[in-house]
Amino acid sequence: MTAESSTPDIIYTKVDEAPELASASLLPVIQAFAGTAGISVGTRDISLAGRIIAAFPERLSAAQRQSDDLAILGDLVKQPEANVIKLPNISASVPQLVAAIKELQSQGYDLPDYPEDPASEAEKDARARYDAIKGSAVNPVLREGNSDRRAAVAVKNYAKANPHRMGDWSKDSKTRVAAMSGDDFFSNEASATLGAAATAKIVLESAAGETVLKEGVKYPAGTVVDATFMSAKALDAFLAAEIEKTKAEGVLFSLHMKATMMKVSDPIIFGHAVKAWLAPVFEKFGDRMTALGVNPNSGLGDLLARVKDDAEIMAAIDAVTAQRPPMYMVNSDKGITNLHVPSDVIIDASMPALIRAGGKGWGPDGKEHDCVCVIPDNSYAPVYDAAVEFFKANGKLNPATAGTVQNIGLMAQKAEEYGSHPTTFEIPADGTVKMILDDGTVLHSQKVEKGDIWRSASARKAPIEDWVNLAIDRQRLTGYRAIFWLDANRAHDAELIKMVKPILEAKGVADKFEIMAPREATVATLETITKGDNTIAITGNVLRDYLTDLFPILELATSAKMLSIVKLMQGGGLFETGAGGSAPKHVQQLVEENHLRWDSLGEFCALGESFRFLAEAKENSAAKVLGDAVDAATQGILDHDRSPGRKVGQPDNRDSHYWFARYWAEALAAQSADAGLAARFAPVAKALAEGEAAIVAELSAGRGKPADLGGYYHADPAKVAGVMRPSATFNAVIASLG
Repeated sequence: MTAESSTPDIIYTKVDEAPELASASLLPVIQAFAGTAGISVGTRDISLAGRIIAAFPERLSAAQRQSDDLAILGDLVKQPEANVIKLPNISASVPQLVAAIKELQSQGYDLPDYPEDPASEAEKDARARYDAIKGSAVNPVLREGNSDRRAAVAVKNYAKANPHRMGDWSKDSKTRVAAMSGDDFFSNEASATLGAAATAKIVLESAAGETVLKEGVKYPAGTVVDATFMSAKALDAFLAAEIEKTKAEGVLFSLHMKATMMKVSDPIIFGHAVKAWLAPVFEKFGDRMTALGVNPNSGLGDLLARVKDDAEIMAAIDAVTAQRPPMYMVNSDKGITNLHVPSDVIIDASMPALIRAGGKGWGPDGKEHDCVCVIPDNSYAPVYDAAVEFFKANGKLNPATAGTVQNIGLMAQKAEEYGSHPTTFEIPADGTVKMILDDGTVLHSQKVEKGDIWRSASARKAPIEDWVNLAIDRQRLTGYRAIFWLDANRAHDAELIKMVKPILEAKGVADKFEIMAPREATVATLETITKGDNTIAITGNVLRDYLTDLFPILELATSAKMLSIVKLMQGGGLFETGAGGSAPKHVQQLVEENHLRWDSLGEFCALGESFRFLAEAKENSAAKVLGDAVDAATQGILDHDRSPGRKVGQPDNRDSHYWFARYWAEALAAQSADAGLAARFAPVAKALAEGEAAIVAELSAGRGKPADLGGYYHADPAKVAGVMRPSATFNAVIASLG
């Protein structure tokens, strides 16, 4: 069923990079199997390229135009019949956005360039449309419910039986986390809960008069509204000091940010780090670099590309670099540093990987070294600081005996969308920022200086109440230790605590929950799982994002295998396929070596939940049979070690899909709940088993050689299908179900 048809029973999202390549192989299997039970599985395109195309319909031909599928899905998730399987998509940084635009232009799409400094009305319009696409633009639209993330039982059991390698921690490790001591978002935060519905405007009062930064911001009654800022001067002083301190300590310098989800604030902070690293160069050649189009927010890689023909600037850069400490490398073989691309080092993946490796990062010499992990804002840096210090004192976690950490995350209706929320600004002049309600009340007022980063975010009452009740349900079902990660000394968290405690008391369960600041909660949680016991982390939106990478990477070696269920507030279901990102390095390996190591276990887990949800929502017994058989197939993948290997010559993603289809067919053929499905899949299971040798051989043909996808952000569907579905035997068996 196409995107233009009536709403399918299940929507499977079209996304980017590795998960989208995997979909080219897996989705035809899902659609064929589901079709035997009269269940339609359609798609909606929320990829970066798809969103760009949808934003400029008037410039494109009829054949090129696409519907605004994100908006369509945004409406669907507010309906009780919603059943969406959502794969990881690119949360684009500016360099990624620019690269995608250039690729589409090369393919004949008449799209405007991304205007760095829009002057004309047309440029301002283009910039506004592009800005609506970059960063975490998808998740706030689709997440009309709160998050329930946990490791599936089969996945956790497999990890304990087959523990992954963990780096050894030394008590004298020099690795540490560095954060600002004040004048950051944490220390400057103010928060208030609105007693009545209100509309607010945000203004900057300066010597030049009043500048309206944003108006018409609507809040329902009971909304928690925050305002905070980071001092640019304090940030610069902190970065300069840490660079020098790192050099003295003889370890790697690394910056850990989220320049995708935090699409306004973190790229600016990243740019400050680039300027701090090359401070003498900017002081001497700043005007010349500006003339060359240098924007430090775009990273060191973009900067070097723009100044490469200026020998004087390049010599100055080399001279400064020689005086700096060695830098944490994204790819030491290719000379790609931590500061090259803002979207290359994402904190929720980079910090857990470093912690799992024993506090080590790769240096420019291609060897592992201790690191200084710079996380400027103190809101959540204590989580990583506490983890580093815990493992220094206690040694590495043992995956074979570790308990598990489940997460209940507040995220519904754009709750706590720090940075990606359209109320974040780089302040243009000294003055005072005020949030003024429509009745004239000044909700927040803060003195700022030019260059400071000011932001506001909010969390509505209904999502907060739903979040607490979801936590109560999960604790009741599991009996696990349950901790609200809330800091009574932080303005926003203090407002949430005022709501959380009365609900717990009214439900008579206050004694079953603890409330701890993130640092203390981290230590308590690590102590709990080290003993083999389990816990539930009940967190806000950003910590949800961070912790559902941190603990799964320690427990399971990856966050991509997490079961991620969003119980939509209007009754529908959103099933996210893990928390592992879209894996650009996997695409690089496929293009270079025709090997895709993406593991679709997250998709398998989400698929089973989606079928069971459909069974309950529409009283469809066949859907339950399909879902239960998916679980059996997933268990088969784990029991028989059919997940992808990392290297060419090992089975890859395509092989795992063959085995998944085979185990799924065998489970359906063996079950007795639906005789019709059993009869339908008996010959399919037989054909897949008998065709094993031919299928495996056909799947491995061409491995080790380059693969042509016809594009990166907007690949050629025919070429992708050719690469991802190379087995004629397997394809014929799947087609026989049609």
